[in-house]
Amino acid sequence: MKASTGINQGGCSGSGSKGGCGSSARPTQFTRAQADKVAQHPCYSPGAHHKYARMHLAVAPACNVQCNYCNRKFDCANESRPGVVSELISPQEAIRKAKAVAAAIPQLSVIGIAGPGDPLANLGRTFNTLEGLRSQLPDVKLCVSTNGLMLPQSVDQLVELGVDHVTVTLNAIDARVSEQIYAWVDYDGERYYGKEGAQLLIDQQLEGISKLIERGVLVKINSVLIPGINDVHLLEVSEAVRQAGAFLHNIMPLIAKPEHGTHFGLNGQREPLDYELTQIRELCGAHMPQMAHCQQCRADAVGMLGEDRSQEFNLNQLPERSEPYQTTMQRRTLLQAAIASQGASEEEGAKLVAVASEGGNLVDLHFGHAKRFHIYSVSSEGVVRVGERLTPVYCQGPDECDEGEDRFAQLLGLLEDMDAVFCARLGLEPWEKLEQAGIQPVVEYAWQPVHEALAQWWQQLPKLAQPRRRGVA
Repeated sequence: MKASTGINQGGCSGSGSKGGCGSSARPTQFTRAQADKVAQHPCYSPGAHHKYARMHLAVAPACNVQCNYCNRKFDCANESRPGVVSELISPQEAIRKAKAVAAAIPQLSVIGIAGPGDPLANLGRTFNTLEGLRSQLPDVKLCVSTNGLMLPQSVDQLVELGVDHVTVTLNAIDARVSEQIYAWVDYDGERYYGKEGAQLLIDQQLEGISKLIERGVLVKINSVLIPGINDVHLLEVSEAVRQAGAFLHNIMPLIAKPEHGTHFGLNGQREPLDYELTQIRELCGAHMPQMAHCQQCRADAVGMLGEDRSQEFNLNQLPERSEPYQTTMQRRTLLQAAIASQGASEEEGAKLVAVASEGGNLVDLHFGHAKRFHIYSVSSEGVVRVGERLTPVYCQGPDECDEGEDRFAQLLGLLEDMDAVFCARLGLEPWEKLEQAGIQPVVEYAWQPVHEALAQWWQQLPKLAQPRRRGVA
């Protein structure tokens, strides 16, 4: 049985400009858990961007930093660049739209908030949306893309909501460079200009990045390449964020056409030439892995990278009613398992397995203490992570697992299409209920590495006369 590490699926090659993430001379040092997290993320993984879809929800109109390369528009359907959307939506509309897209595009794996302003300058709208998504779409990855000004104050809440991918736009770590990029910074009710505002922004960004990394959140850094301003300086940025613990650097070309109405566009700041972008990515690749497949998406983008379907999902085009999300989720899991396993999940005897794990490395959680279950496909081709599902915590203390039938019924409903559940401990009553639902409880691999435990378990299963896994029509 060939156990998959997930690194080739989710990591960057780090070995030349033909690799998906650029040309770092050193290999990407992802842990298996990090590689698993990235493998289904089209914006973070070069191997995922043509297999999985993403969705940006335009719920955040305000911004607390004025970038000289930005001019947000709310009504432009024919442009594809950051800050542009066709319609601004409320958190409630965002949840409705997300469910419709998930039903229509089963490859959807990630929902992010990236604007059209800054998500963390719109704390109420952003966190109301994230809370609704987490409650009603428990299997979708959640992302936020931010300028980082309000990041230090927001880390705890982001982590609590299960956001484990954050992109921070960091264009400089020297205030003398940064003040040429930003007109002003609004913070705590005051507006700051020049070096003072630039330094405030840098300090907040670096503090927020460090806090995210301490909490186990994967951090990608976006930088806009601006010829004559930060081009050479980006080498210092790349080295600094590598030392901080960011795992990927995405250097994007400045977009500064006069018709976009930005400060740079109206004042003749030129865009970088292709060879300049390639050269800077090559040089920064000596410090950390580089991303080269970014499409600089709209703030309401939907679909695969390079295939924006946002205009198909305006509010007035959404269906009045949609199927129960549990049905949508189960259908999507089957498809995404087939994608992740290259079809092996469809074999007779292949299994879908949920694992209670704190970080995705070990089978180390009590069944009733898990806030999320990691979902894997196990087949003759190996062990492949499919995704995760955030779940209600069944137990509120070390031995207090009698929180009522409703909580357990909700948890069971989220796992009913699984063939087995792996955990470190499990009480007799939930054990019996799982078996009654046709789900095999497995505790004998407690504290063992997840991939090795699942591979060993699968090898020991009888391979003849196995019932097909439950699915949806």
